[in-house]
Amino acid sequence: MEDRMREELVAPLQHLPPVDFCCAYGSALLPNRQKKTTIMVDYILGVSDPLQWHSENLEKNRQHYASWMAYLGPKVVTQVADKIGVGVHFNPFVDLGEKGMIKYGVVRMHDLVQDILNWERLYVCGRLQKPVCFLLDNSDIEKLNSLNLRAAISAALLLLPPKFTEEDLYAKVCSLSYNGDLRMFFAEDKNKVRKIVEGHFDSFRSMYRPFMDEYSTKGLLKLSSTADRRAVISQDSGLSSTVLLISCLPKRIRIKMGMDTRPESETQLKSKECGKLINQVVVKERRDAAKCLEKVLKRIVMESSARQAVSGLLAVGGLNAVRYLASKMEKAWKSRE
Repeated sequence: MEDRMREELVAPLQHLPPVDFCCAYGSALLPNRQKKTTIMVDYILGVSDPLQWHSENLEKNRQHYASWMAYLGPKVVTQVADKIGVGVHFNPFVDLGEKGMIKYGVVRMHDLVQDILNWERLYVCGRLQKPVCFLLDNSDIEKLNSLNLRAAISAALLLLPPKFTEEDLYAKVCSLSYNGDLRMFFAEDKNKVRKIVEGHFDSFRSMYRPFMDEYSTKGLLKLSSTADRRAVISQDSGLSSTVLLISCLPKRIRIKMGMDTRPESETQLKSKECGKLINQVVVKERRDAAKCLEKVLKRIVMESSARQAVSGLLAVGGLNAVRYLASKMEKAWKSRE
């Protein structure tokens, strides 16, 4: 990313209290975008103590919050995010004048790390599975996120057929945190995943190609020598490869799938003649594992999206809630024309 664009993205931070982590995402990162002050730039902000941070921000930027939340104070802001939502409070439609409009979500650093490592909510970690621009990173989140990316590509491969394209792979990665999202049924562009992949294809390749090369070396994938995004990629769909991919998923996901077991006796292991066991993961058939994984992820996303939707509507207040929902609905209806 060119220095000038990075400076533009960093500039809004000077209006906010200090944060430990910040990344920008969304259409603002498109390489060929034209600068428009009407484009709302999206940010995720990580802070060690949301209660203290919102207290400082309310003193400095009270107008960023819904009037009723500003009146009730930082404790309510934090409680709505934690107890109703998934630990993220968003302030959308923040007008910075000539610097444009921004939306920023504030999350506790501990919750951010847990979501990256364990897919607790598959919310912020889902955003980090897609192209973002790391602007401030005092806790090496970008480095930690490599575990999230490895898990994401492993999950995508499990859900894909024996042959697919590079574009299919990134679309599947992208869809992990959207499948089950309630907004996708009525308030999101039905072509959102495809548009994200098309707009950020080179960034997706930069993020995931190292893992593809690694899996190719291990014999899991057979990559085409061409750089064509629609070139066919083949994968080994055998049980050993399936087990290896499952072992790269967060432990919490494996447990929910019923594929992270306690050590068994030698007799019990010998009786599993039709299965494979590596790293305490038992798999009998890849198709069943894929269906189980898809069900687990969909359930997590559905719950998180429902909670965050309610939390978000409360957080932004009546007028902004209508405004935000209207903009989403407009995109959704246009995509269906």
